[in-house]
Amino acid sequence: MPLNFRALACALALTPFVAPSVALAEKTKKLDLGTPEGALAAMRKIQCSTRDNVPATYWWIGDMYSRVPGERDRLLFKVEGMNVRQCVTVTDPVRGTGAKLVSRELLFYKDPATGEVVKTWKNPWTGEEVEVLHIQNDPVNNTFYSVGRDGKPMSWSIKGGMWWTTTTVPLFYRDPLGGDYQEYVGGTYHATEMFNFFGDVDDLLDPKKDHAEVRVGWVRISDWLPWMKMGSRTGDLYFHTAGRRLASWDELPESMKALIVRDFPDYRQPPPGDDARPNETSWTFFKKRVQPAGAKSGGH
Repeated sequence: MPLNFRALACALALTPFVAPSVALAEKTKKLDLGTPEGALAAMRKIQCSTRDNVPATYWWIGDMYSRVPGERDRLLFKVEGMNVRQCVTVTDPVRGTGAKLVSRELLFYKDPATGEVVKTWKNPWTGEEVEVLHIQNDPVNNTFYSVGRDGKPMSWSIKGGMWWTTTTVPLFYRDPLGGDYQEYVGGTYHATEMFNFFGDVDDLLDPKKDHAEVRVGWVRISDWLPWMKMGSRTGDLYFHTAGRRLASWDELPESMKALIVRDFPDYRQPPPGDDARPNETSWTFFKKRVQPAGAKSGGH
């Protein structure tokens, strides 16, 4: 079709007085956390990006301790973890526009004295040397909206140019490693995950940036890990860590990158945005990797 020069001239004549001024206003207007759109955009900037299919990487380090009644807490491991993720836009007929976050994460257990990633561990309570199963959760997916499942908007704390969020997640559910009689003999997974995200307000609200510079704190209190073979012994574990969002996957420590490239290559990129697999945990991963006692082939 021949180009209509008259129509083009009219469009060009109108453009400087309308479209650019609107676009400029939108680009310079700070996010308003009091609106659903602003709250969702801010959450996306923290967790991933306001743009779909843009990878983001988080990294954290810390310690893992035991707590047993009647004895001092023990530093069992240093820990180092990472999560690579991305978001895609989703819509819900009730909750409206949101974002699906798809990710996979690793956490390595390291010798407290040497800092080396360990392959085996001598259990100080049983004396048995066991294989260490590092956390390999693929995937860890979630969907979020500008309001929570309770219908309440996201909450933010802001003071002195800083923002932060505090999220506590109590967990109490049927242990995937248990059997048909858990209701009679116990076997419920009991844990608490605690998250803090921190950052600068001006950075978070800047409409020109598709992501925020974020620092993170993560604490978990849980039962013994299954690979420890602690059975029904009394006690708990707690993890205390801190980290931040990296500029890219390449900013991970060199030792961690080398280990991922060699043994965990899938963790260089997030899962696809349409990933529909159920989430993995340390317990479900253990169940896939370790055959239960008494279930060896050829047994009677």
